[in-house]
Amino acid sequence: MTELNELIMEQLHWFVVLMIMIILILWITVIVQGAKLRGMRRRYDAMMAGSGVEDLESLLVQLKVQMDEIEEGHADHQKMLDSINRKLKGMKSRVGIVRYNAFGERGNEMSFSLAIVSDQEEGIVLTGLHNRESSYVYAKPLKDGQSKYPLSPEEKEALTLALQEG
Repeated sequence: MTELNELIMEQLHWFVVLMIMIILILWITVIVQGAKLRGMRRRYDAMMAGSGVEDLESLLVQLKVQMDEIEEGHADHQKMLDSINRKLKGMKSRVGIVRYNAFGERGNEMSFSLAIVSDQEEGIVLTGLHNRESSYVYAKPLKDGQSKYPLSPEEKEALTLALQEG
């Protein structure tokens, strides 16, 4: 037993040195973690300073509510844009016009053919024939770029011009 006591006494100083080193390492770790925690606390306080809420949970709930409102508004705006796009496609926005002399050398290009069509190639072709004694205006509906009434070469040219515009 005395030999065991002597062995422990010989190794005791190494044991003490080892324990002191472990304590120092733990102490340094505590100091580093404390510094990091203080830095995080400063950043948290700075973040929460202008928000008007007491804790992070309240802030996150408030942000979630705002995000839901924004998403609802976005969905409403998307529906409106889709509706507007559908209406725009149906609008008669393509126009082609051709002026010409309907009756030979007389008339000074007072006659015309005007094509007004949508992106779906639906619309109307208006033709005005002018001579010295009278004027006539004709309208021919269009569907899919065609009319059930025969088109004159000038009307076809106006339609071609209108369809090339887009």
